[in-house]
Amino acid sequence: MKEYFGKKIFGGIAIGKISFYSKNQNVVVRKKTEDSEGEIARYEAAREKAIEQLHGLYEKALKEVGEMNAEIFEVHAMMLEDDDYNDSVKNIITSQKVNAEYAVGVTGDNFSEMFANMEDDYFKARSADVKDISERVISILCGKTSDSDIGDEPVIVVADDLAPSETVQMDKTKLLAFVTKFGSSNSHTAILARTMGIPALIGVDIDEEWNGKTGIIDGFEGKLIVEPDEAAMNDYVKKQEAAKEQKKLLQSLKGKDTVTKSGKQIKLYANIGNPSDLAAVVQNDAAGIGLFRSEFLYLEASDYPTEDEQLKAYKQVAETMAGKKVIIRTLDIGADKQADYFNLEKEENPAMGYRAIRICLTREEVFKTQLRALYRASAYGNIAIMYPMITSVDEVRRIKEISKQVREELVATGVEIGEVEEGIMIETPAAAIISDLLAKEVDFFSIGTNDLTQYTLAIDRQNSKLDEFYNPHHEAILRMIKMVIDNAHKEGIWAGICGELGADTELTERFVEMGIDELSVSPACVLPIRKIVRDMD
Repeated sequence: MKEYFGKKIFGGIAIGKISFYSKNQNVVVRKKTEDSEGEIARYEAAREKAIEQLHGLYEKALKEVGEMNAEIFEVHAMMLEDDDYNDSVKNIITSQKVNAEYAVGVTGDNFSEMFANMEDDYFKARSADVKDISERVISILCGKTSDSDIGDEPVIVVADDLAPSETVQMDKTKLLAFVTKFGSSNSHTAILARTMGIPALIGVDIDEEWNGKTGIIDGFEGKLIVEPDEAAMNDYVKKQEAAKEQKKLLQSLKGKDTVTKSGKQIKLYANIGNPSDLAAVVQNDAAGIGLFRSEFLYLEASDYPTEDEQLKAYKQVAETMAGKKVIIRTLDIGADKQADYFNLEKEENPAMGYRAIRICLTREEVFKTQLRALYRASAYGNIAIMYPMITSVDEVRRIKEISKQVREELVATGVEIGEVEEGIMIETPAAAIISDLLAKEVDFFSIGTNDLTQYTLAIDRQNSKLDEFYNPHHEAILRMIKMVIDNAHKEGIWAGICGELGADTELTERFVEMGIDELSVSPACVLPIRKIVRDMD
């Protein structure tokens, strides 16, 4: 019996056979050909098929793990439509008179190296994406399938790394857990694991000799046991049963209030990225929706979504929640969330660039179209509006001017609108520090801890090299959250958390002690958080 440790991604106990997952490595051979037009036609056909596959993966991921996690496949499809990439492939085929496989391989290597050498971490991350799409096209040219077959029995998948496409394609009924050598806790694959509720570890020094052996994953302690002895096996069988019982216990909390023993009531809401996530919200008994990411409407479209198209989505969510609060965040596009028709220029530091409310305030007609749809939808349920990436009082006052104008125009034309709370996200240090001033202008605060942590610590949360420095429990973050809550209460408004930290059970009690009014988490985290709150004195 041997024990190995890694970074835990999702808790839980998994016991089963280890299956070492090896990627299909395409061996590309350089072949001379005089039929350049034929090779270009082969490439175009393979490229179209790859785009079709990626759209299929997007739809599959959309149903299984939600819109935010499915976005990567849309990004890959867009990369295959990039003129520079396609021109390079065709130029190599015609100028060197070589086969399409070789041209795609060379182009993939060249572009991957180009991205890897860039200073900006966002573009560095695109290096792996270019390799992934190039391998997909080469596989199609070689007549290979891209299915991620893990066999007929449930297994613990062990791999050097897993691309999001590979994770999504695996049969979830056969996937007990996964362990990888590489990857980041903020990678797309790690997020997929949390969304699907699969125990997972990263940063484990893996060995192909484990293939076929019995393994145990302890997702709570970040531990992998290979060939456990009888005592360890018995111990973990009991722990697994206890975890199942705990899950049953949590189900018994449905329909009960999220309130401490001393009577402190917490609004426990859910985060969603698409109306398709509503089933999980209802199933896990969330009291409302604390963050509805409206940008999915823009990312899925080939042109700006119309007012009526947006109304349909917002109305569906409002009606389904039947009077429960639905907080819809206005368009938060930019940075790593791109839509071609916005024609956003590439930026050296996109996380701090032209995004979110900065786009809305400089493209007012786009903003007004969304506001009109939101106010119209408010007649069908309990809708609140939340504005992201705020840094100043002037921004909030400008938003209020625009929203007032939109409301007055709607009322003047006889459109019915409901009572709408309007709040802002506190996700920049600037907003946190002046939260006493901002609280005078809005109905509520929702603290976006993902970006707040990133900006406060000056650490790119997508950069795996910085994982050891990325500390969301940093005292500076917690003091900032406390300050925001206090400033909100002084002005008589409520404050919540909608970032990943809201679901961190190690901090739930501290947040309640700080006086937090609301926590918005992924649907699967609602009942575990409710239990902690109800057990508090």
